[in-house]
Amino acid sequence: MDVSAKEAHGLLDFINASPTPFHAVHWVKQRLLEAGFKEIHERNSWHDKCRPGGKYYLTRNGSTIVAFAIGKNWKPGNPVAMIGAHTDSPALRIKPVSKKEGDGFIQVGVETYGGGLWHTWFDRDLSIAGRAMVRLENGDFVQKLVKIDRPILRIPTLAIHLDRQETFSFSKETQLFPIAGLAAAELNRPHKPETPSTPDSSDSDISEVFKPLKIASERHHLHIVELVADEAGVSPASIEDFELLLYDTQKSVIGGLNEELLFSPRLDNLEMSYCATISLINSLSSPSSLDDQTSVRLISLFDHEEIGSQSAQGADSNILPAILRRLSVLNSSNSRDATASTYEQTLSTSFLISADMAHAVNPNYAAKYEPDHKPQMNKGTVIKINANSRYATNSPGIVLLQEVARRARVPLQLFVVRNDSSCGSTIGPMLSASLGTRTLDLGNPQLSMHSIRETGGVYDVEYAIKLFESFFEHYGELEVKILVD
Repeated sequence: MDVSAKEAHGLLDFINASPTPFHAVHWVKQRLLEAGFKEIHERNSWHDKCRPGGKYYLTRNGSTIVAFAIGKNWKPGNPVAMIGAHTDSPALRIKPVSKKEGDGFIQVGVETYGGGLWHTWFDRDLSIAGRAMVRLENGDFVQKLVKIDRPILRIPTLAIHLDRQETFSFSKETQLFPIAGLAAAELNRPHKPETPSTPDSSDSDISEVFKPLKIASERHHLHIVELVADEAGVSPASIEDFELLLYDTQKSVIGGLNEELLFSPRLDNLEMSYCATISLINSLSSPSSLDDQTSVRLISLFDHEEIGSQSAQGADSNILPAILRRLSVLNSSNSRDATASTYEQTLSTSFLISADMAHAVNPNYAAKYEPDHKPQMNKGTVIKINANSRYATNSPGIVLLQEVARRARVPLQLFVVRNDSSCGSTIGPMLSASLGTRTLDLGNPQLSMHSIRETGGVYDVEYAIKLFESFFEHYGELEVKILVD
């Protein structure tokens, strides 16, 4: 098939707008709303809200999002075609008490999130983004997204003249703290007048007397709190707490001699999150898309994959099983349609694509790859296989994906690690084990995974989107043809 760079440009816009999982989920929500999806909530009953032919989404913690479209011929126990990805990437996160100074510099305390290639964070133009919890005048608390769009931090390396190391090594606890400016300059800076917070009158006496924690401007540098407040559109005194990540202010771009490469942060795994989102929307572009469909099309973009997924918003939580259980009995006004086993019937007939970026062959380290399994960029999405179940792929899944790819006319590649190499893992094995649902692991090939700047292929973006569209459109037809009990 002919491929273009159009979707790659869309991906880069998404990544540039999404320095944190909170921003990624916000971006996905906006695209879904534009495509006619309706927001629902876990805390409410879905009995009168979700109907066959409808399109819905929900979020948890503002960092995980699940969206689905229900076929008009859906019945309890029918299958769900699922694509799972994740919204998080390795990053540095500001500590709960981050105010530091050293030798005339203002510094910020950070902790490592996930397994990053931390040496790549040195000497980069860094800023901060995330969410702030804000107290309103009526005493309520709301989340505000913040993204400081200018460089304010840098982690400086030591000059080679002062330490001629053969290999670059450093302490993540004492030598990974960014500098934010000079203490003298901060002392001379005109400070904004403090506007006191206005808690609810019933709480005012208590708040004046007792503060369980130091306020934000005492735990963090006041200037940082002021920047966060300005971005949130509130006073510094209204900031109760925040979750802020560092990010590289250098934009994602298309590069290479023939503009065939992506140079970007967070390709792992915002690229797969983007492809899943766009493919779901594209698969529903026709008003009749769901008319003859007996299944549900679903994407689930989880937080916390990079740290093991064991959280309320991670893939190892109850969010996906709970949603599938509610969907399995949907439209069951006739009690004969819904039985005690409809949930298990749905699980046994469903299929999950675990979409997480894959390793492209690195020409400088070709010996690190299994000789017959060296994925190349712009040659198609990679099926990931591991005999020790670090990936959930098996032969029936490969057959299914081949049929999906054949209909979309997109190429596929295969990958296994060397026997003397370690192997990463994904949400695939944990979800296939907990759900008992057929699962396959795949991802687009990239270089420099977990670096602050990664490299991918321009045309693989469209390949993956076309592959996922075909999966959503043809799974109901293919599911009954590939039976392995």
